[in-house]
Amino acid sequence: MSRQLRAPRFDPRAGFHAEGKDRGPSVPQGLLKAARSSGQLNLAGRNLGEVPQCVWRINVDIPEEANQNLSFSSTERWWDQTDLTKLIISSNKLQSLSDDLRLLPALTVLDDLSSNRLATVPADFALLSSLLRLNLSSNQLKNLPAEISRMKRLKHLDCDANLLETVPPDVGSMESLELLYLRRNKLRVLPEFPSCRQLKELHLAENQIEKLGAEHLQHLQAILVLDLRGNKLRSVPEEMALLQSLERLDLSNNDISSLPCSLGNLHLKFLALEGNPLRTIRREIIAKGTQEVLKYLRSKIKDDRTNQNDSVPETAMTLPSEARVNIHAIATLKLLDYSDKQATLIPDDLFDATKTTLITSINFSKNQLCEIPQRIVELKEMVLDINLSFNKLSFISHELCLLQKLTFLDLRNNFLSSLPEEMSSLTKLQTINLSFNRFKVFPEVLYRISTLEAVLISNNQVGSVDPQKMKLMENLNTLDLQNNDLLQIPPELGNCVQLRTLLLDGNPFRVPRAAILMKGTAAVLEYLRDRIPA
Repeated sequence: MSRQLRAPRFDPRAGFHAEGKDRGPSVPQGLLKAARSSGQLNLAGRNLGEVPQCVWRINVDIPEEANQNLSFSSTERWWDQTDLTKLIISSNKLQSLSDDLRLLPALTVLDDLSSNRLATVPADFALLSSLLRLNLSSNQLKNLPAEISRMKRLKHLDCDANLLETVPPDVGSMESLELLYLRRNKLRVLPEFPSCRQLKELHLAENQIEKLGAEHLQHLQAILVLDLRGNKLRSVPEEMALLQSLERLDLSNNDISSLPCSLGNLHLKFLALEGNPLRTIRREIIAKGTQEVLKYLRSKIKDDRTNQNDSVPETAMTLPSEARVNIHAIATLKLLDYSDKQATLIPDDLFDATKTTLITSINFSKNQLCEIPQRIVELKEMVLDINLSFNKLSFISHELCLLQKLTFLDLRNNFLSSLPEEMSSLTKLQTINLSFNRFKVFPEVLYRISTLEAVLISNNQVGSVDPQKMKLMENLNTLDLQNNDLLQIPPELGNCVQLRTLLLDGNPFRVPRAAILMKGTAAVLEYLRDRIPA
């Protein structure tokens, strides 16, 4: 069998060079041979001005030793070589990259193009659809190609220490992105991140950012680390309090004169404020550390509540915990938050406080709720986003099905095994997270919610999906079926060409093989289509 038969996407003549043609800087044959076996190649610190052609073509060309008519043992057959998945070319003198990088479609780690002299990144980067990690730090990049957003599996993007003045808005559509490093650039403004719901760390230190608005924060529901030190921020938006997962917040060395008291409600482990002209918090409080600052901010919330109670007594009500409902905060954030209380019931006073207030988001996560509060239906004309994760829900009541403006629903980490047919009335629902529940079948009602763009149902016991019904979900672009009980993947699922992200790892099926899965969604769908019976 020839190597060309294994890779029909390439020109059958691609494996042959004209005799005597200059192939640029050389790489020791021993390294290339080892890379064909391991799938990994390390060329860091070799003073390279360009990447040798033999590297880009390692999976295409016949090895030199084969052309020398050498005999091969069963463990050295070149035609059974492993596709290159990890390439390290950091700390060289690269000024540009060849379009031939498209010849390495199986790459999952490109580490690192860091510490070179790159001024541009070719748009063909988008063809590396299997890439999980990309390090472009310490180069001379002034911009990033918008096509980078097509890397739908990319989880780690490092662009530290470049000359970036802007980030393409398309970055905000990278659904798998978890870590984004943009430190030490020349950024003045930020993009929005509407699809980056998996983003856990956002590093923006040492730029020239002057404004941080609600639009930059509202979709960062999974964010753990937000590093904004060394910028030119003058204020912090109230919407920062929406980031309930946030653990580390660095605001040091900015131009911030005051902080919203609502920050005190965050569960921060680290808060850095040094180097700001703060007028509302004494230095001795800041010097005592994060927990003392948060405690101080919470005390200011209580003071505000007392003042509101004195002036407008009918708008401040006592909860069972004897805390006060801050109507001003609810109105500002448009958020009804009663999360991480380990409560079995949501107090009526909390709902009473919303009667004259617009509420778009509800967060009742991390409690002990066994059923959805009935009074949630009172907010059916306004709520867009509901988080009921990490509770003890075993069924979905009809009240939730009446919230017909709902676009995002988080039900992960509950005890659910089915969904009611009435959920088909949620005609604006775009994202539903059902991960870590007890589903044994894919909920039938989801096939009938045509607006769904993302269905996350990993870590359940789902044994099958219906590809014919899935194909009719025309807006579905993300389907996460990881860690379920799928014994086989129906070939007809390949006809669901609307999918941009299909995650199948951790299931007991034998095909597609892991090597196919690593190549990304497009390759998996193509593989499945090729297996559809004629």
